[in-house]
Amino acid sequence: MPKMFLDRAFTVFLAQADVSAAAQPQPPSIWNSLIFMGLIFGAMYFLMIAPQRKKQKEHDKMLASLGSGDEIITNGGIFGVITNVKDDRFVVRIADDTKIELGKGFIQSVVKKVSSS
Repeated sequence: MPKMFLDRAFTVFLAQADVSAAAQPQPPSIWNSLIFMGLIFGAMYFLMIAPQRKKQKEHDKMLASLGSGDEIITNGGIFGVITNVKDDRFVVRIADDTKIELGKGFIQSVVKKVSSS
């Protein structure tokens, strides 16, 4: 009789182990997390990084095309006319007898471009 009792107890134990294993939810796969993070990075790239890079390239192209006589606006809101172009800066006339040297990165936009023809 003890052998039959042990067999029966072992069978009940296995049945309960199977039921409890089936009832517990499985932890999420690492692949699901990696795919989600990849999608988030892709969305951030296309919504934030790519437009900023495009804008920076357009600004660099505008800076490269500036020359003497072009009217510009600085980041500080000062209007001026470029009188001389140096390697890393412009000499800008902001009043009749007032000239300043301004770093190339501080030019916001061009008001009036002098035609070269």
